[in-house]
Amino acid sequence: MRIAQIAPMYESVPPNGYGGTERVVWSLCEELVQRGHEVTLFASGESQTNAHLVATTPQALRHRMSRFQLDDIAPWLHLEMVSRVYQRSAEFDIIHSHVDDFLAGFPFARLTQTPTVTTIHHYPDQAKLAPVLVNYPEAPVVSISMAQRTALPDVQMRWVGCVYNGIPLDHFPFHDTPGDYLAFLGRICPDKRPDWAVEVAVRSGLPLKVAAKIDPVDEDYWADQIRPLFKKHEIEFLGEVSDQQKAELLGNAYATLFPIDWMEPFGLVMTESLACGTPVIAINRGSVPEVLRHGVSGWICESVDEMVTSVPRVATLDREACRSEAERFSSTKMAEGYETIYASLL
Repeated sequence: MRIAQIAPMYESVPPNGYGGTERVVWSLCEELVQRGHEVTLFASGESQTNAHLVATTPQALRHRMSRFQLDDIAPWLHLEMVSRVYQRSAEFDIIHSHVDDFLAGFPFARLTQTPTVTTIHHYPDQAKLAPVLVNYPEAPVVSISMAQRTALPDVQMRWVGCVYNGIPLDHFPFHDTPGDYLAFLGRICPDKRPDWAVEVAVRSGLPLKVAAKIDPVDEDYWADQIRPLFKKHEIEFLGEVSDQQKAELLGNAYATLFPIDWMEPFGLVMTESLACGTPVIAINRGSVPEVLRHGVSGWICESVDEMVTSVPRVATLDREACRSEAERFSSTKMAEGYETIYASLL
């Protein structure tokens, strides 16, 4: 198949540090190319891929725009990018958009015979999206978890599949021996609750290592609440890390903490941790029960208190079983899922 993949331009594909959607797009493109498809990736010019790259911006937007520019200008740049893709729609058998923030592909898709499918990577805001989505009941969309669909209970959606995000398992070497610290990987923001991770670590008596991105919108939260908390409890803050550093952080940890306070649409860090053999202790929100198996690959908790009591119980879990669970979320499985959807639309 001739497949166009449209990536957000906030980060390169793959990202140098944090970037879930862009990392998933990279894994999908690489796997589809290996499987013999002709893949064209529309993404920032810094991207590295075995697909044919069409650079839609010289540099990832997050690295050259202010917070206000990202809010005010980025949507229009994505709209322009999508218009360029559809000018070339006759060159492709299918167009796969990952730019779900603005749903920019929906109106363009009506103007071409080439099928379009959109993967929604974030937890949709019904108040903002419902007035738009109601106009496109025919648009094929894919969820990355079944929990994600609960965000839009009042909107008639054409769900054509649910495909879990996939990772290249060989990027995450297996560690059969647990370390002596807890790990937190993600973003410094209220939804991810790094403060709860600190509480769990302090009450458990274990060190905490944090690798996280700080978005411009969260800089005040970091400066006013989290940085003083890290300093008080001597938390090791690593900032954003490379893929190799991430694998070492997760693989050498005793457990990975996932203390979320929002409806997580997927949670890539959980699968990355499991691939390294490291169990996850998570709050039961959103997709967590779809990714973790309670008592097998981690502990699913209802509160911080339960997370604390689960820390010693991690020692009863089999790290090889965690690695086996990660195979459900390989890039190969993801590509197979999307191939099935592409074929159904064609």
